[in-house]
Amino acid sequence: MSIAEHPQSDSAAVRLTVPPDAAALDALRARVHGPVYRSGDEGAAAEAACWNVAVTHRPAVVVGATCAADVAAAVAWAVEHDLPVAAHATGHGPVHAAVGGLLISTRRMQGVAVDPVRRVARVQAGSKWAAVLAATEEHRLVPLVGSSSDVGVVGYTLGGGVGPFARRYGFAADSVVAVDLVTADGELRRLTADEEPELFWAVRGSRSNLGVVTALEIQLFPADEIHAGCVFFAGADAATVLHTYRQWAPALPEEVTTSASVLRLPPLETLPEPLRGQLVVQVTFAATGLAPERCAELLAPMQAAGRILLGHVGRMLPTELDAVHMDPVDPMPTWERGVLLRELTAGTVDALLAAAGPGVDVPLVSVQLRQLGGALARQPRVPSAVAGRDGAWGLMVIAPGVPELADVVPVVVRGVLGAAEPWRAPGGLLNFLGAVDGPDDVVAAFPAEVAQRLVAVKRRVDPRGVFTAGHALTARS
Repeated sequence: MSIAEHPQSDSAAVRLTVPPDAAALDALRARVHGPVYRSGDEGAAAEAACWNVAVTHRPAVVVGATCAADVAAAVAWAVEHDLPVAAHATGHGPVHAAVGGLLISTRRMQGVAVDPVRRVARVQAGSKWAAVLAATEEHRLVPLVGSSSDVGVVGYTLGGGVGPFARRYGFAADSVVAVDLVTADGELRRLTADEEPELFWAVRGSRSNLGVVTALEIQLFPADEIHAGCVFFAGADAATVLHTYRQWAPALPEEVTTSASVLRLPPLETLPEPLRGQLVVQVTFAATGLAPERCAELLAPMQAAGRILLGHVGRMLPTELDAVHMDPVDPMPTWERGVLLRELTAGTVDALLAAAGPGVDVPLVSVQLRQLGGALARQPRVPSAVAGRDGAWGLMVIAPGVPELADVVPVVVRGVLGAAEPWRAPGGLLNFLGAVDGPDDVVAAFPAEVAQRLVAVKRRVDPRGVFTAGHALTARS
């Protein structure tokens, strides 16, 4: 997340003309239990550090919150001093640097409590999915986790959340049953379908736009038998593999969620030798509630599509789900952008291969097609503001976010997305928008009526634009 990332937005950075003085910081320290850092203090950089090391936040003040009361006090203090506010836990999500303002780090808030009778987990704001999976495993329950258990629960969930069970159970945001939220007035509110229902609707899908979340309560699901994994195909077979995939995936039942990615892997010794330094196509498969024999039958056509370098699909525990996508664990620099597609045709695949396939030399890490549809296309029993229900596919392009490629990467990424423009669907997935050009791109991610309703909520609860972090909607949107 970031504080002043969009030049077109209500500029938080512009308001910050004079850094808080020592007396103001002492007053903040007296109101919170966690550490308080001014920019340049020892420990400030570590508190604001992101998993995406291409992004270096530079807030004026950082608070390491330990509880909801710390968050409320910090927000109230920031408003008193006319500072914008942002919050982060793991730093997986930011695509722009925070400059100025107050950054609240929630990474110390890691409590997880499971109610197996209600099938609900209460998760504090700094928690990662790994902690939730560990807590739910003994009850044979599972949350709507993402592709990496190292990611923070709150940001992933409230931005939508598309994980290995998505087509069966829907967006992770739709599984939220309660939210504890500190709004711009410094008040801690509890949001449910019955308590502040309009704000509850809005926060599920708008991520950091309306306040700082201190805890979520999320629905859990039976840990039915999971059959999952991935297969890596030789890059030379990319055309055959992707054309097979585009015909195979749409015929799968909703119990199955898949993706296909063209990966350019670095020559690292930590990678298995068959993949090291290679261009490969990775196809993922995650099924829940289907018999192993049925999964084998469904997989067979895809497994015959090309030369397999490595991979395994089989029975899997919820705590082993990282093996499906095999996302990187160590911090790395990335620059990314994504769109929705309404269909995946032969022409779409050919266009993507021409722009990013084995026949071209481009500085990309991943070009991923993520299968949507199923429950993702339907509103839950308690509707939410989640964007992206009209897309059949998510197309995400990730490139190295390193200084020496800073001028090249955006052009290449936009070129790949532009190749798919004839098949683009309206809207977008908030968590996969990546490096947008401004608030107009964020507004366009939502259907027009949803965007108008969200902006109305924003004007009501944050009229001064205290929260302009991340993919921000502004009061002027």
